[in-house]
Amino acid sequence: MITITEKEQCCGCSACVQRCPQNCISMQKDSEGFLYPEVDVTRCIDCHLCEKVCPVINQNESRFPLEVYAAKNTDTKVRQLSSSGGIFTLLAEQTIKDGGVVFGACWDVEWNVGHDYAETLEDIVKFKSSKYLQSIIGESYKKAEYFLKTGRKVMFTGTPCQIAGLKHFLRKEYTNLLAVEVICHSVPSPGIWQEYLADELSSLNKTKADVKSISFRDKSTGWNSYSFVVESKDGRIYKELSRHNLFMKGFLADLYTRPSCYACPAKQLKSGSDITLGDFWGIETLLPELDDDRGVSAVTVNTEKGRALLQEVNVELTEVAYSEVVKRNSALVHSASEPKGRRAFFEADGLTFEAKIEKLAKTPFSLRLFIGKLAYSILPNKMLRNIIRHIRNIKKNK
Repeated sequence: MITITEKEQCCGCSACVQRCPQNCISMQKDSEGFLYPEVDVTRCIDCHLCEKVCPVINQNESRFPLEVYAAKNTDTKVRQLSSSGGIFTLLAEQTIKDGGVVFGACWDVEWNVGHDYAETLEDIVKFKSSKYLQSIIGESYKKAEYFLKTGRKVMFTGTPCQIAGLKHFLRKEYTNLLAVEVICHSVPSPGIWQEYLADELSSLNKTKADVKSISFRDKSTGWNSYSFVVESKDGRIYKELSRHNLFMKGFLADLYTRPSCYACPAKQLKSGSDITLGDFWGIETLLPELDDDRGVSAVTVNTEKGRALLQEVNVELTEVAYSEVVKRNSALVHSASEPKGRRAFFEADGLTFEAKIEKLAKTPFSLRLFIGKLAYSILPNKMLRNIIRHIRNIKKNK
């Protein structure tokens, strides 16, 4: 029987819930807004399947990728609408063209994030763009298993722990499954998100029903200086740079991160994924000729299956060292660090959300990052790329 004694022992993947033959496990929300399994002990038959499929109890060995790339979708319009280089769209479209099914995270009518599947090219649009929340898996593992058993190709995208949960749930390898994980900083509380959204919409004299779309990563202000955007059904657009947005400040400071993210069971490619996708932050210092401020993806190819699909799509690839990606996106291998202010955030009942963020959301100061952001805010992008290219040439000639 699955028993959670410490919150960090559960990543919320719900593999245990979906594998239980007695249906005696359910996911229940705790005081922080995260879901955890609860067992009806009167119906439990002690089969221990819930424990056998848990990705925290049964952690895989860390891996190294077969190949690593800086990657771009050759369609600049698609890339502009994507979080980084638009590689997810290419892989998803190829899966649909092959008669397959794509699983991913999307918004529901209440602006929660949950997992769903798509069978048409038009329907995969709902999975595009990053959603900085823990998605509710629901019965997606069961549905994926059904499609796999019928022989259809399945592309399942999710956070590393969700992919690990899927692989353990299935308990066997499927040649028709492509598991794609995203490089995950951490997952913030869905409950805190709903509190923030309610306050934000109230200040705008709007309700959830008035919202047409929400984007954490709008690129109209550039990929490196992306914005948080809410568009209402009456055509009004509310935009602010994400680094100034209150919810994003708290998220990036790990104030309301899920406890398991501080000891992630699936970092270092332990999830069993075929491909890993993420932002290639700092590409302007490594390969400035690739940086047009529209987004570049970091892609690690982890299996032969992943390599085969990547070779099928029309993508611009530049091979790089794995260490270069890790250096610029450390979330690939390192868990989030629990901040001192986390407990205070959840216990500060008398303060507004804004007051708590301003008081507790402290991120470590990085002189290099500060100078980089200052340069991006002052210099035109083309001029900045030329300066970086010139510095690199000087170093090569020394």
